Amino acid sequence: MSTVLAVIPARGGSKGVPGKNMAPVGDAPLITRAVRECRAAKLLTAVVVSTDDERIATAAHAAGAEVIERPAQISSDTATSESAVLHAMDVYQERHGVTVDVVLLVQCTSPFLTSEEVDGVAAAVLDGADTALTVAPFHGFVWREDPGAGAHGVNHDKSHRPRRQDRPEDLLETGAVYGMRAEGLRTEKHRFFGRTELVRTDPARVLEIDDPHDLARARALAPLLDGGRGDAPARPFPDYLPTRDDIDAVVLDFDGTQTDDRVLVDSEGREIVAVHRGDGLGIAALRRAGIPLLILSTEENPVVAARARKLRIPVLHGVERKDLALKQWCEEQHIAPERVLYAGNDVNDLPCFGLVGWPVAVANAHDIVRGAARAVTSAPGGAGAIREIASWILGKELTAS
Repeated sequence: MSTVLAVIPARGGSKGVPGKNMAPVGDAPLITRAVRECRAAKLLTAVVVSTDDERIATAAHAAGAEVIERPAQISSDTATSESAVLHAMDVYQERHGVTVDVVLLVQCTSPFLTSEEVDGVAAAVLDGADTALTVAPFHGFVWREDPGAGAHGVNHDKSHRPRRQDRPEDLLETGAVYGMRAEGLRTEKHRFFGRTELVRTDPARVLEIDDPHDLARARALAPLLDGGRGDAPARPFPDYLPTRDDIDAVVLDFDGTQTDDRVLVDSEGREIVAVHRGDGLGIAALRRAGIPLLILSTEENPVVAARARKLRIPVLHGVERKDLALKQWCEEQHIAPERVLYAGNDVNDLPCFGLVGWPVAVANAHDIVRGAARAVTSAPGGAGAIREIASWILGKELTAS
């Protein structure tokens, strides 16, 4: 499976609109809006925000993005977006030990970008294009002033005024999403190379915020455009991540949450799964912090029991009704379910989601599960998702442990 990384560059400085990337539009700052749409896209492996600003980093992390600190040398207003994308891609690859195949540049200054646009650009490159971008149909006559010679038409001959239906369709670059083959970007250092595909978008949603007037227009349009998407997922929970103050216990699904959901079977029928060392470190830190832990699985499998022994935490497996087992465990431990974080990945976790106060989905969870979650990890199951949850809860305690 190809690794598709979305990079949202978001500097702290802006000359046209000070603090632009944290400017609220509708119900959230621009950076949060961009992260939310990327997180809702189905083809992305991960979403990272490249920033030099602590406030942006905090908001991006709370919205569910991984944050990459941008060096000062590529944080000025003369630095290119491509330099930020290349740096973020290198850091992500080194941090996670993976190779990025497709990288997307997503600009949060396009406040009305949609997850469908993000997926459309990703799909174009995955399907064979070298680069792709969002465009919108444009039927205007473009003019340019030439000092001393008067104005002349750019996309038309001013001596001939054809009807709209008789003109070839022009397409306007929206500035919202760009997609590139990662190796091509490394070689060319530019977002356009090779064969470029165009992904058409709704022209009514095209707006780039470059000055205060653009920001005012975005705020005026937000009630109309944000409320006009019938497919937009409901957001019943606030955009923040749980800390130790919110959590009294952590309960973890196993298959697809602590593993990548694959099972290898040898010639004698024994099952083998892959787990992540970082998850083990996170669980150990939670255990040392005195937070009650439980593995809860419908599968009765020696692998689950062996992993629980290795982690030194209790396990309930071979459970037909996970929600009933979880409720009984909470009663036995004298823990209020609303103070429990439950991490899962598939539809059989939904009853537990409805029971606890902090339902959490891993990044590659089923769409329905992600929609029901109060928080979603940046990392997929079996690739550090549990360690990420531990970092939410313990913060600096995890780093120090």
